[in-house]
Amino acid sequence: MGLKSNGEESQPLDEGELNVAEIKGMKKSRLLILYASQTGNALDAAERVGRDAERRGCPATLIISMDKFVAHCLPYEDTVVFVVSTTGQGDIPDSMKVFWRFLLQAKLGNQWLQGVKCAVFGLGDSGYQKYNFAAKKLDKRLTDLGAKQIIERGLGDDQHPSGYEGAFDLWLASLWSALHQINPTILPRGIGFIDSSTAILDRPKFHIIYHEHDKIESLYSYNSDFDYAERQIMRARSMSPGKLFHNENRPPCFLQMIKNQQLTNVGSEKDVRHFEFEAVSSTIKYQAGDVLEILPGQDPVAVDAFIHRCNLNPEMFIMVQAIDSENGALDSAIDSQSGPIKLKTFVELTMDVASASPRRYFFEVMIFFATAEHEKERLQYFASTEGRDDLYRYNQKERRTVLEVLDDFPSVQMPFEWLVQLVPPLKTRAFSISSSPLAHADQVHLTVSVVSWKTPYKRLRSGLCSAWLAGIDPKEGVNIPVWFNRSSLPPPQPSLPLILIGPGTGCAPFRAFIAERAAQSNSETTAPILFFFGCRNEENDFLYKDLWLSHAKSGGILSEENGGGFFVAFSRDQPKKIYVQHKMKEESKRIWNLLMGGAAVYVAGSSTKMPADIFSCMVEIIKKEGGVPEESAIRQLRLLDKAGRYNVEAWS
Repeated sequence: MGLKSNGEESQPLDEGELNVAEIKGMKKSRLLILYASQTGNALDAAERVGRDAERRGCPATLIISMDKFVAHCLPYEDTVVFVVSTTGQGDIPDSMKVFWRFLLQAKLGNQWLQGVKCAVFGLGDSGYQKYNFAAKKLDKRLTDLGAKQIIERGLGDDQHPSGYEGAFDLWLASLWSALHQINPTILPRGIGFIDSSTAILDRPKFHIIYHEHDKIESLYSYNSDFDYAERQIMRARSMSPGKLFHNENRPPCFLQMIKNQQLTNVGSEKDVRHFEFEAVSSTIKYQAGDVLEILPGQDPVAVDAFIHRCNLNPEMFIMVQAIDSENGALDSAIDSQSGPIKLKTFVELTMDVASASPRRYFFEVMIFFATAEHEKERLQYFASTEGRDDLYRYNQKERRTVLEVLDDFPSVQMPFEWLVQLVPPLKTRAFSISSSPLAHADQVHLTVSVVSWKTPYKRLRSGLCSAWLAGIDPKEGVNIPVWFNRSSLPPPQPSLPLILIGPGTGCAPFRAFIAERAAQSNSETTAPILFFFGCRNEENDFLYKDLWLSHAKSGGILSEENGGGFFVAFSRDQPKKIYVQHKMKEESKRIWNLLMGGAAVYVAGSSTKMPADIFSCMVEIIKKEGGVPEESAIRQLRLLDKAGRYNVEAWS
């Protein structure tokens, strides 16, 4: 078993005792795998690289997040595999930001990584304009710093029929072949060792310590119900192996819903809600344009069904401890605040049992616990290269939940240690705040589309958090744990002219901006706003119609006499579809004049085609009104972006 780590920082080496060549010699048979993950896919891919390397006999593997690795130690490594996801509009994951800034230092030079062998695999979505941008940038920078490319970078695409694994399997096979040629000692068992029918089960990474109920409850005292809830969340999240949560395990605030209003007409294709919340545990602190992260509640029926299916005792108190993969010892460095927690509470707060789909490794591990031969054979097929596409269709395309998968394989009884490790973590969901603290004191508003869709087999699915919020009755007094975070839309100063483009629920942050600008105009001079909104039908989904029209009236913040304007495109109310970019082209002169007056452009909404379409539209406007060629127009937009005057917040 090799050396693996997902949480320990690598230690700086004493450069005075050993030279680079000597240190590289010591690490010649080690494979370092650095990953940067935003949703968990890159972590899964990195762990698969490590497992496959170990099964081929790699003497030592180290799997570590980029934010846990000491970047200046990179030249001392011999062989490094990078697995990187791209988020938003070509953004790097949060865990990569410090590492990336270090690599960009000019002082490093073009021989800083001389002798280091690297391979890069990226995870992205070709539906985005800057497809796999993070991996492409990293691969180029590593080469610029003198690293030797083991194989050409691999690019996984969510749009592929098998997801990112469609490219990952072939890329991995090429990686092992190239590595074995370069350094046979790193894969002593050869490149074709893996056989799912003869593979040995890895050790679980976590150990569960069980405590009797009556010996635990009396150990703790709480100042209030909120103190109790906060500590329960903190304990559960600090023990969770997911490592994908917000940095603060303890929620800074609990909110209660005071309004749940459907904005779209009943029977409309979309169900968009306006939610209003008040704080019940502490003061609300945020800025216009911020994001609210919510930890959603799970269906208690589904949680109980999962616990029953897995033969678990919901009342038992547990502690989750990591196992040192090098020597098998338990990690003794447990947060003193992370005492035992009830098993059912741990499942409710950390394990997504009835929404997220399990990863491929979940099916590989199930093989070893299936007692029915036909189930074992089906799982082995799913785990094979030949069965990859069928697994993707069965699992990801149908969005099977962990509970559904376990029910489809009733002979499988997985130990709780494995379930804790493999069940997808219950993640917070982020929403753009649609209120302003100046205009809506002590409140937070959200504009949320209730996600629902049908799978290829016509199974109805819904988004966990949006459906949960839509089902809350404000009279119930449900306490909702939340975190406030900055978004990619910086709050504008009152003197900054604005061009806002927000179709659909993309209007959410701009409702906050406009409300704030209106409040500011009562006491100071404010700059004009042009707001472009789009929806399908005026009758069905003209969100906040009365609000926008009132601001566009004489003297309003969007009124023409104040230099502003409100423009709406209804895409389905006429034979030929009309989108916001059509309205923008009609107002190209006003957009250009506002840009020349120092305006900032803000774009928010769907992440598929919309941001690219708006960018292309802006290029056309600059070409026309500025009288410049396309290359110059693109360059001007790029300069606006760098200056913080072209901001995009998009979501899928």
